[in-house]
Amino acid sequence: MSRGYETVRSTPPGILLIKSIRGKEWRHRTYRYVVLLITFIAYACYHASRKPSSIVKSVMDPHPKQIIGENPWPVGEIFVKEDSSINRTRKGGWAPFNGTDATSKLGEIDVAFLACYSMGMYVAGHLGDTLDLRLFLTSGMIGSGIFVVLFGMGYFWDIHVFWFYLLMQMIAGLFQATGWPSVVAVIGNWFGKRKRGLIMGVWNAHTSVGNISGSLLAASVLDSGWGWSFILPGLLIILGGIIVFLFLPAYPEDIGFPCPHSSTSSVCGESTDEEMEVGRGNSELSATNTPINVPRNGSVSRRSVGLGQACLIPGVIPFAFCLFFTKLVAYTFLYWLPFYISQTDNKLLDARPKSLASFEDDKAIDASQSAIGEEYMSVKSAGNLSTLFDVGGIVGGILAGYISDKLNARAIIAASFMYAAIPSMLLYRLYGSISQTLNIVLMMIAGLFVNGPYALITTAVSADLGTHKSLRGDSRALATVTAIIDGTGSVGAALGPFLTGFLSTKGWNAVFTMLIVCALIAGLLLSRLVFEEITEKMCKPRPLSRAEQSFAAVQHLNPFWEIKDDNKTGMALQISDLSKN
Repeated sequence: MSRGYETVRSTPPGILLIKSIRGKEWRHRTYRYVVLLITFIAYACYHASRKPSSIVKSVMDPHPKQIIGENPWPVGEIFVKEDSSINRTRKGGWAPFNGTDATSKLGEIDVAFLACYSMGMYVAGHLGDTLDLRLFLTSGMIGSGIFVVLFGMGYFWDIHVFWFYLLMQMIAGLFQATGWPSVVAVIGNWFGKRKRGLIMGVWNAHTSVGNISGSLLAASVLDSGWGWSFILPGLLIILGGIIVFLFLPAYPEDIGFPCPHSSTSSVCGESTDEEMEVGRGNSELSATNTPINVPRNGSVSRRSVGLGQACLIPGVIPFAFCLFFTKLVAYTFLYWLPFYISQTDNKLLDARPKSLASFEDDKAIDASQSAIGEEYMSVKSAGNLSTLFDVGGIVGGILAGYISDKLNARAIIAASFMYAAIPSMLLYRLYGSISQTLNIVLMMIAGLFVNGPYALITTAVSADLGTHKSLRGDSRALATVTAIIDGTGSVGAALGPFLTGFLSTKGWNAVFTMLIVCALIAGLLLSRLVFEEITEKMCKPRPLSRAEQSFAAVQHLNPFWEIKDDNKTGMALQISDLSKN
């Protein structure tokens, strides 16, 4: 966008209403809390609307045989065994997804969505740096919700044409691409680099919260027809879009605060409320509660950065390709974990002694079914159980952000988590069927190490690079850089579920082998950046103590002054002027 473009953006109407009721302005810190909350809700809605397809896979493509147990496990209706109502729903499946090529078609639906999502990401990122982020995000959420609802309406309209569902997913993927570049750009606009990893690690829990809420919401209405599993999450994201339109202040400049990344302002993350109020212009409010002396077109007067220039920012390309493989692993779990739990082959039954196998045969248990602790899971139970993977992901995102802040080493932490994900996935595959407790523990550990680097790269790393010092604060690249990194990652996200649809027909060992290899490659791609961070830390000079900093400050003021300090406290106690001696 050219520097001369002078479109004025208005304060969100919901905030204007609240200010008119309160009769005074919010403080800068309050706006930050509002931004964190609304962007959290927004992207949780995005992820909740993506989850239904993984929940209904086993309904559309039913497995032929299940054994009904006697007692539910472990807490009533949360995780229950197969019941007659779900069996009746699953008997015939849903054409065209109940044939011999059902898993392939389900994989094609996933890859169509994610391919459009990844391609749309590159365009959406540049548009996000050009257009009003609040309106751009609102339109994306409402459009996405409409097509998710239309996918579910195929159940009530009795549509059995494959291209209809394919087209709905493709258009929904394009609208979904508006989400991530926009929310990361908004957060980057309001928060500086200080504690960014921890803040964004906590904030990034919206991904797992969205997955969990989407799974529970879709599974809760599955008995009423799989169409409701799409309609309710679709309506949820439409409601989220309305909230964004009413209450999200996308830019500090548009409500009178200085830009946190401009060359003339301090780092927003290190500024106090008082400093931000001074930066606001020390101006009185007009009758419309708008600061008089602060220009309202500040957020649009800076030019946006092109894709080529953004790719040249140091670190963008390595992290983008790392996220390709990281997201391939994460999205394979996102789209196929409930299906894996409900229909995976039980290798532990095959390995049992013959006497026990004969006893199982007498009970007519099919060894190809999923049995966790010898208890078969319903579709609803598998969807609910899979949410624990995202619970581990919440912890992983926060932990990765916190450690990377403390060590100031984004690449080292991301690579370490990916290497740790390899044994965690292997253990889950080998021992996850022994008992429900062990399955939960291993699933959460795998979620921690898989989603940790995914969360770190898509949030703190993208925001760091989008405000890189090479931009000198006079260009807007947050959404563009985020789109490049997450767009490249989304290509991997499309490829993973697509390959899983084919590999799962040959056995789940092949799927887990693919995931382990991808995790290894993701870690190796960051090797150069890891080496640079290690070298930088080894060559970094020792930080000065408080006493040494005081001495340096005094010497700077007057080289003839002498500072005396207390060895116990390190605090300056006396200053004498040597020039008088």
